[in-house]
Amino acid sequence: MSERYTVAIHEMPAEERPRERLWKYGASALSTAELLAIQLRIGTKERSALGLGELLLSQFGGLRGVANAGLEGLGKVKGIGQVKAIEILAAVELGKRLAALNQEERPVITSPQDVANLLMPELRDVKQEHFKTLLMDTKNRVMRVVTVTIGTLDGSLVHPREVFKEAIVASAASIIVAHNHPSGDPTPSREDKAVTLRLVECGKLLGIDLLDHIIIGDNRFVSLKERGLLE
Repeated sequence: MSERYTVAIHEMPAEERPRERLWKYGASALSTAELLAIQLRIGTKERSALGLGELLLSQFGGLRGVANAGLEGLGKVKGIGQVKAIEILAAVELGKRLAALNQEERPVITSPQDVANLLMPELRDVKQEHFKTLLMDTKNRVMRVVTVTIGTLDGSLVHPREVFKEAIVASAASIIVAHNHPSGDPTPSREDKAVTLRLVECGKLLGIDLLDHIIIGDNRFVSLKERGLLE
């Protein structure tokens, strides 16, 4: 077993302790074992809190297994008493409720105006072109917004591989792409039209429809679908 998982956390160098690392780098920088260690707080004579976190992940086959183990399953692990099991499951439940909340709050796209409302506040004043992909589920809810490229004032090169990569990973049913014109004028350029047609064809091959390409200007936008350029 690694020394890092046996030595008590208070004996570790400050820069390696989970709480200090979270404070300095943010929660996303921590491993799952480190996040569990923060919940557990203390370990046993044989294992540090980090070691116990690693043991839980190993014994239950990952975080999903830990979440599904229940009080009885967690309580059978040496070093995990009732109090620690309750604290872990409370954290799991908070995560589930947050996920459910995010599901309910995912915007539904019914028109180009919905896309503009979603992206205009972010894109209307930036000085470079940002090309984004909205990953959509079968009910036209936005699963995620992905920044594909950040270009220059002269435009950005957009490769279909990068546009569809995240959509494939997320099993998106369709996508909408959008980018801004830093000039404030959302009139489509020749390059905009060419990129759109290329993405339409690639989407057909992949089985992921391109629903629209929205160009954001200064409080104005253009839908290439409404202009008949996605046919």
